[in-house]
Amino acid sequence: MRKWLNLYFNFSKREYNGLLVMIIILAVIRIIPYFYRLFIPENDDLLSESIAIRKLELVETNIREKGYSRKTGKLARLFKFDPNHTSLPDWQLLGLSAKQAAVMIRYTAKGGRFYKKSDLQKMYPISREMYDRLEPYISIPAGDSLAFKKKYVPYATIKHIPVIVDINTADTVELDAVKGIGPAFARRIFRYRERLGGFYQKEQLMGIYGLDSAKYAEIKDQLRIDGHALRPIYINRVEFKDLQHHPYLNFKQVNAIIQFRKQHGNYSNIAELKKVAILPAETIDKLIPYISFDHD
Repeated sequence: MRKWLNLYFNFSKREYNGLLVMIIILAVIRIIPYFYRLFIPENDDLLSESIAIRKLELVETNIREKGYSRKTGKLARLFKFDPNHTSLPDWQLLGLSAKQAAVMIRYTAKGGRFYKKSDLQKMYPISREMYDRLEPYISIPAGDSLAFKKKYVPYATIKHIPVIVDINTADTVELDAVKGIGPAFARRIFRYRERLGGFYQKEQLMGIYGLDSAKYAEIKDQLRIDGHALRPIYINRVEFKDLQHHPYLNFKQVNAIIQFRKQHGNYSNIAELKKVAILPAETIDKLIPYISFDHD
C-alpha cells in the first residue's frame, strides 16, 4: 500500500504513519454503532414505562372528569345544590374533604352568603378546578339571594370622648391615645419634653418637628399642664453636656454661657445672663422659667 501511495503522492514515512492512524480511527468510529446495536439491544423497559405513564395520565384525566376527589379518595357525586343551604355531608358528597366542608359550613353559619355562582371562588377550599366542575350544578334561587342580601345597617354614632392628658407626665401610650397625635408624634413629644425639661405652656409643642399650627389646633384642647415643676437649669453649675441637646440652644450658645461664667463669676440674675452676646433676648425669655440661680 505504501508503494502504491508513493507512486502518486510521494509520502514520507512519518506522513504515511499519520495517514494510517487516521484511517484506523475513522474505521472504528464507523463500526461502533453496528456493534452497539448487536450487543446492546434497545431497552424495552423504558418504552414500556413511558407507555404506562401515559396510560395513567389518561386514566387520571378520565377520573377527574367524572368527579373523583383526590382529597377524600371517593368518587364525587354531582347534583344540583344551593351553597347557602348545603349540609356538611352534602359538601363531602360533592368532593370536599371533611375539613373543607367544615369551612363552608362555618362561613354560612356566621352569616356569610353566596349571592351568585362566582362567589364560591372566593372560598379558599374551592380551587379553580373544583369550581369549574361544580359550576354547572350551583343553583342559587333569585328570591333566596334577595332574602339574604345584606342590608346596610349604619352603626350607631358613637360620640368621641376626648382624652385629656397632662403633657408633662403622660407617657407615649397616653399621648398616642389623644386624637390627632398618633405613635410618631407621641414619641416626638416625649423626646422633646425630656430635652426641654418639661412644658410651661402648650404652645411650646409647635417647636416639635412636623407639629405645625394646624396640628396644634387639632390637639391643644385635649392637652393640659397641671403645674408640675419643670426640671431646672442650675445656671451656675451646669456643664456643657447638660445643655448640649437643649432645643433652645446651639453648641456655640451653650459654650458662651459656660465661658462667660468662668470669666466673670456666677450669674446672680437674668440681667447678667443677657450680657452673653450671642444669646438673643427671645431665647433668654424662653429659658427664664427653667433658670435657677441657686448654687445647691
